[in-house]
Amino acid sequence: MAKRIYGYVRVSAKDQNESRQIEALAQFPVERKNIFMDKRSGKDFERPSWNQLLKKLQPGDLLVVKSIDRLGRNYDEILVQWRHLTKERGVDICVLDMPLLDTRAQGRDLTGTFIADLVLQILSYVAQTERENIRRRQAEGIACAKARGVHFGRAERIIPDFDHIAGMWQRGSITATEAARRCGLSRQRFYKRIQKRPALQCEQKYTFVTLAISLYFSRKY
Repeated sequence: MAKRIYGYVRVSAKDQNESRQIEALAQFPVERKNIFMDKRSGKDFERPSWNQLLKKLQPGDLLVVKSIDRLGRNYDEILVQWRHLTKERGVDICVLDMPLLDTRAQGRDLTGTFIADLVLQILSYVAQTERENIRRRQAEGIACAKARGVHFGRAERIIPDFDHIAGMWQRGSITATEAARRCGLSRQRFYKRIQKRPALQCEQKYTFVTLAISLYFSRKY
């Protein structure tokens, strides 16, 4: 069977201009009927036209793309697709913006295999660098946010009468169980909220000391 030439075009939801990619593929040339196009961001790489193209590609066929990032959203996905097509499926790839990434010129001999593997290593390095940079930026962002007093995690539910109810408990008017019930909290969470409020903690300590002194003198006299 004669080698077939296919083209693939992908545009994100924010960039609906696919004409440049189609024009570049047509000049290669790739027949218009053999150009597959997705106009989605491909969040999970579930792109219908790409999946249709994969079903059509046979060993010895040629896939033409304008740039390497058309194969995936990031270099991890690009690396997976590159390996799958060239190593497992025996499909050639030609990247118009990067002449080095043309497996036709490499051939299937030892030198061609070396060049292909070198390209894969470069892509792997870029992918790893990208992951490390993302982790570093995340760590720096979290550190800066904490320095500004930003708290992470689920926002604490607002209880309008919490201070009043907590005050009643501290004065001994109600039990901790009753106070927690009125606040819609467990006793453990009720105590944790008390600990987060310095003013209530001070009042709690003052109340405890006052009760202790009163108890002492009531027993003494």
